[in-house]
Amino acid sequence: MALILAWIVLPLASLLVPVLVLRRVPRKQRKVTWQLVVPVVAGVALGIFGNADGDQVALTQRGEWADVVVVRKDSAKTNHCDLRTVGGRAISPSLAEGEGCRDWVEAGDKLRVRYDPVGVAPPTSDVEQNSNAALLVVLFVLAVAMGTWGGVRQSRWDREYVPG
Repeated sequence: MALILAWIVLPLASLLVPVLVLRRVPRKQRKVTWQLVVPVVAGVALGIFGNADGDQVALTQRGEWADVVVVRKDSAKTNHCDLRTVGGRAISPSLAEGEGCRDWVEAGDKLRVRYDPVGVAPPTSDVEQNSNAALLVVLFVLAVAMGTWGGVRQSRWDREYVPG
């Protein structure tokens, strides 16, 4: 669900106003495509980094450290390890390569991970994680600034076509 939000909903929302309110634009000033690209890219980045920070907050609030055993390792394109606690409880979702399922990890190995008992946030073996709060603020301000600037430019063009 978070990936759908990050890759589809946010970029479409940033294009929603320009698409629904199509206006006549002077021929010499039709080079506004780059003003739409910035909010779309910023929207995708906001979704991705916001999702990662949301997972980090979930692990901070309700995450538990546990000794786990690697049940199965999938090494298709990137490594993913299926985990169980030493007591036998399955941990979902699987551990990703960037979070601790390295190349040297094999089935049967024991790891120490922080996981979400609810199963929303993926587990991680990182003790200290950095927040992307500053990046999220910059992306949000950039998207709003570019959208506002484009709206102001569009309003100026509209006044040029008001019948006198």
